Amino acid sequence: MDLTDMVETATTSQNTNNKKLSIQVSLNGLSFCILNKQDNKILYFKRIDFERQLDPIKVLSKIELTYEQENELNQPVNEVVLLFTNNLFTLVPEKMFDEDNAASYLKFNTKILKTDFIAFDKIEPETINVYIPYANITNYFFDKYGEFEYQHSLSVLIESLLKLEKSAKPKVYLHSHLNTYELVVIENTRLVFANSFEFETKEDFLYYLLFTAEQLNLDPQEFELILLGDIQKDSAEYKMAWEYIRNISFMGPFHSYQFESESKPKEELSEYLLIKSL
Repeated sequence: MDLTDMVETATTSQNTNNKKLSIQVSLNGLSFCILNKQDNKILYFKRIDFERQLDPIKVLSKIELTYEQENELNQPVNEVVLLFTNNLFTLVPEKMFDEDNAASYLKFNTKILKTDFIAFDKIEPETINVYIPYANITNYFFDKYGEFEYQHSLSVLIESLLKLEKSAKPKVYLHSHLNTYELVVIENTRLVFANSFEFETKEDFLYYLLFTAEQLNLDPQEFELILLGDIQKDSAEYKMAWEYIRNISFMGPFHSYQFESESKPKEELSEYLLIKSL
């Protein structure tokens, strides 16, 4: 091997070792993103929305098909993170958490099968997110990549907002994803509330928001509502919220990555969780 070949091999190895793949999985769709950490550039992005909600077995079939059709996904990467987006979770104060009885925290708000695997994320500084990942999907990616990191997407959302928020005043963050949204309330740099809601109409969308505010004694004329995810100013949900919430805005720039021109999502804010996991 001459010097030129050695330099090319070293460069190729370096580029491979600096690539991170982020995957977001829900029963409503998939998103994929590959970051070259060496130059801080997102090389590949792909989002697939399903026509209807699928079960985990059919979602896995969609993942397998995507890997067959997208050559870019078969390039070597050295880091993989998988995000699960579902409502099969519950938040537990760390001081009350017992890992040996993790399933017991979920039984009050979701049906647990004997075959379900229970996972948990530690959210700094004092919260545990207990959730059910889709075991068939984690097994698929383990077979493909070996050991990799996986988290619940709500954990990523909460941690990123806690790092961002330094105000003493309460702020309500609403992250919308297709027909669901997560509400995260932070006050005095501490997590006050976090939950997920499914909605079918704009009235449902508004109801859960105002009901949560009422339960937390937050005045719609006073608190600040910050929107992110799949919501735009021309949407019916935004227009209805605007009528009842005085201080409403969209999150500003939230990352420093560059996109390859052909790999850029239509709205970067819609991929907040995927990008924040990089």
